[in-house]
Amino acid sequence: MVCLMFEPFAPFVPSGFQVKFAVEPWERKAATALRREVFCREQAVFVGDDRDAIDDIAIPLVAVSLLGVAADEVVGTVRIHEAEPGLWWGSRLAVAARYRKVGALGEALIRLAVSSAHARGCKRFLANVQSQNALLFLRLHWRTIEEIELYGRPHHHMEADLAYYPPFAAPEVGFLALRKAA
Repeated sequence: MVCLMFEPFAPFVPSGFQVKFAVEPWERKAATALRREVFCREQAVFVGDDRDAIDDIAIPLVAVSLLGVAADEVVGTVRIHEAEPGLWWGSRLAVAARYRKVGALGEALIRLAVSSAHARGCKRFLANVQSQNALLFLRLHWRTIEEIELYGRPHHHMEADLAYYPPFAAPEVGFLALRKAA
């Protein structure tokens, strides 16, 4: 009797993602579920739910995995809002755990967040970034204004350099982000 052993293989991870405003109800629902998974269950920053008053005015953005040309699932999200004329904020950036090694998703969500706000009259774009993620933002042309503590955790209060984020006027359609080679 011959017994064949197969090498274990990594689970399938799509190589294409559409990064866009969440315009479909299923995208909004999935973005909310992803935030709850990351900020409540995984990181325990919040208990039960991370929603707040900003959600009533924020625009949710999503990274949707693609199977061919068909949307499959929301694997990343962030929200943006205009706090006062010209002053925009990004918050609640989350990428599903199994997609964090993809490499392009956080960057693409940040790029769309800032560039779409820039197209809507943004003069200044801010975010409070968990310290472990500050290096990513620094590489993407952000600067730390000050180090602060939020929700009992170290954060960087940061500002985007808008010169590196040209206005993007079609965020409902968004753009394609491809998985970076490992």
